[in-house]
Amino acid sequence: MAEETPDTPTNRRFVFPRWTNYVLLILVIGAVGGGLYMPVLAELGASPRTLAVGYAPPQPVQFSHAQHAGQLGIDCRYCHVGVDKGPHSTIPPTQTCMNCHSSVKNESPRLEPVRESWKTGKPIGWARIHDLPDYAYFNHSAHVNRGVSCVSCHGRVDQMDVVAQAQPLSMSWCLDCHRNPEKHLRPLGEITNLGWKPPAGEEGVKLGQELKAQYRIRDAAYMTACSTCHR
Repeated sequence: MAEETPDTPTNRRFVFPRWTNYVLLILVIGAVGGGLYMPVLAELGASPRTLAVGYAPPQPVQFSHAQHAGQLGIDCRYCHVGVDKGPHSTIPPTQTCMNCHSSVKNESPRLEPVRESWKTGKPIGWARIHDLPDYAYFNHSAHVNRGVSCVSCHGRVDQMDVVAQAQPLSMSWCLDCHRNPEKHLRPLGEITNLGWKPPAGEEGVKLGQELKAQYRIRDAAYMTACSTCHR
């Protein structure tokens, strides 16, 4: 009589490959990880700071863009230095405010935080309004130097006593512009003229096409590629 082969792990034949032992573990990790990831993604991508039109957090100083940029006609670049030279639109330092307010309304109670900042050297705690998530790359100078005005993203800030987010700043909103940039282009001399309007009808379409060629703006395939905004 033939001797029976002992039932050992090495002699067993398995219906499924060994890696299937880890399927349940992978599913559990995926469910737990996804459950933690989705709220974080929703907070970063759908927070008022990035999507909510009308978001207007309280500021430490009641600064009116309508008065400064509108009535007084101060150019955006006087305060937001570097917006046409680098990726960021810098928040003006207290020195910029004091260039005027060391003599203009230098005793106004509303400007006490400015004077205090000037005395102590501590920056004013301005609340950021337009804040893209870290996974989205945006360069101000790349837009400003190619005919995209401040008004396209920030709205008519020259008419706002309290600045509020004017556009959703969502991915689809950015892509709409990247697919058809000629609709949003203007001569570089009109970049900070927030009231400028393109010519009506065919003349306006022609101007947009000419500016697109002049500024050497790439085609939609490049402008809508993932790596253009996610680096």
